[in-house]
Amino acid sequence: MTKPIDLGGSLAVPGTPMTLNRMGYGAMQLAGPQVWGPPRDMDGAVAVLREAIAAGVNHIDTSDFYGPHVTNQIIRQALHPYPDGLVIVTKVGARRGTDKSWLPALSPQELADAAHDNLRNLGLDVLDVVNLRVGSVMGPSEGSIEEPLTALADLKRKGLIRHIGLSNVTPAQLAEAQRIAEIVCVQNLYNLAHRNDDRFIEDLAAQGIPYVPFFPLGGFTPLQSSKLDSAAASLEATPMQVALAWLLQRSPNILLIPGTSSVGHLRENLEAATLRLPAEVVAELDRIGAGTPQ
Repeated sequence: MTKPIDLGGSLAVPGTPMTLNRMGYGAMQLAGPQVWGPPRDMDGAVAVLREAIAAGVNHIDTSDFYGPHVTNQIIRQALHPYPDGLVIVTKVGARRGTDKSWLPALSPQELADAAHDNLRNLGLDVLDVVNLRVGSVMGPSEGSIEEPLTALADLKRKGLIRHIGLSNVTPAQLAEAQRIAEIVCVQNLYNLAHRNDDRFIEDLAAQGIPYVPFFPLGGFTPLQSSKLDSAAASLEATPMQVALAWLLQRSPNILLIPGTSSVGHLRENLEAATLRLPAEVVAELDRIGAGTPQ
């Protein structure tokens, strides 16, 4: 039987009853290639989710546009009825084209439809947290998010959503959103090599708002660095484990959602939460994001 492990401690989310273990699970990779259609191994996908819960994960990140619909249906098959304390965070604001493209879907009707799709496929009456996904495929872009955020706030008032978060946003967009609704988390691109949000993370920490890094499709690949490889070898860990441990040590308001479709890789990711990086290793890794030779 799987034993729960230390998942990097926990983080209480201000303004909510939620206390999340800092190492969660991102469900994107449960769908088929290019996050489209069913997985090659449905039994394996179900097993990964059940292993995550058995290990102590209480925070799953998903979206109904993964698949589309497939990932949420797998989560429901594997875990419903959901265990007490499990928080499922989903995203709206995008849809999939028939050519497998990722398209914006930010009108009030599209957001309402997305919320209902998530509810139906997850088998829920209310969504714990819904992140409004904005910006472009390449990253955040400035511009007002008042209209879609107001639409989400309306869904919250109707009882379909408990809490609202943001994904792929700028500090100015967060400030605009906070004038409309309470924001309980921000999910942006960030890792050892992509450090544009350094100051944003610090500002969020001062407000007690969790920051959830996401990575490009494929995880940390192609994050290739001799410094990362050297640190991993010295600590008898994998480069991915070191990169995840660095994020956990970067700031106490960071929550992680690494994804995988492999039970073995899942366990390896979760064990990264037990890895403590010495100060000299952290200093060396910090140089990756500073533009120094790798």
